[in-house]
Amino acid sequence: MTGYGYGSSEENQPVTWLRGYPLYAAHFIVLIYVVTMLITTLLSASGGEQILNALAFNSADVWRGQVWRVVTYGFVNPPSLWFVIDMFMIVWFGRELEKFFGRRTFLQLYGGMYFLSPLLLTAIGLVRPTFLSGQTGGFALFVAFATLYPGVALMFNILAKWMALILVGIFSLIALAAQDWVSLLTLWGTSAFAFVFVRIQQGAIKLPRIRFRRRQPQLRVLPDLKPEKTARPVRPESIKSSSMAEIDVLLDKIAHSGIASLTPKERAKLDSARQDLMRKSTGQ
Repeated sequence: MTGYGYGSSEENQPVTWLRGYPLYAAHFIVLIYVVTMLITTLLSASGGEQILNALAFNSADVWRGQVWRVVTYGFVNPPSLWFVIDMFMIVWFGRELEKFFGRRTFLQLYGGMYFLSPLLLTAIGLVRPTFLSGQTGGFALFVAFATLYPGVALMFNILAKWMALILVGIFSLIALAAQDWVSLLTLWGTSAFAFVFVRIQQGAIKLPRIRFRRRQPQLRVLPDLKPEKTARPVRPESIKSSSMAEIDVLLDKIAHSGIASLTPKERAKLDSARQDLMRKSTGQ
């Protein structure tokens, strides 16, 4: 993968090293999930289901003010084979994404995927109750990897882009057959978010810029800054040094209306002040 242009800044480097092995933010995410899996196992074995239920996402409870469930739903992770596979996907594909984009961008990607599902399910909860727990986002990271490196050959020499499409299709059919609409929504939502996020980082998708219309302030014209009756140009050498108050007015005018709004005499006065400042700085 080294031929794809990893960066050399601190953002693209490991967080730390352990006995010569580089540790990235993706490794620490997996470490947190492994700890939550152990805690979930202990609570389940000791009759602590009430604590786990208080951490899992429930749209009805969120609307009643238990907003912490939007954050803690991913901490309920009973041991399973899919959990292990998910952890390997976070380590492998998350590490490659972090190497390419940098730590901050990778964490933005993962954070967006983590919070997208409960936010969508909270909105749907206005119509019907929704529940969620233990979704760690490993598959969405694979979709992001396949978007970044679509031509990489994976298992059975299948290109990453086709593998992602095949798996999204299979998981969608499984959810449809079981009428598991929550899984279907989270699958499509996180996969679409991962794809769009990577394409935005690549510059292939441009987000629209929202510009707020600002009220244009009225311009003040100083008595000695009125344009001359004759159209002959005013040379900067013929202009005396401007006071700081006058220069502040000119700079304020440029900030609000642009430099093109200055009259020839105002331009000359500004240029004269600039030359005076340069002489003082050089000690002339």
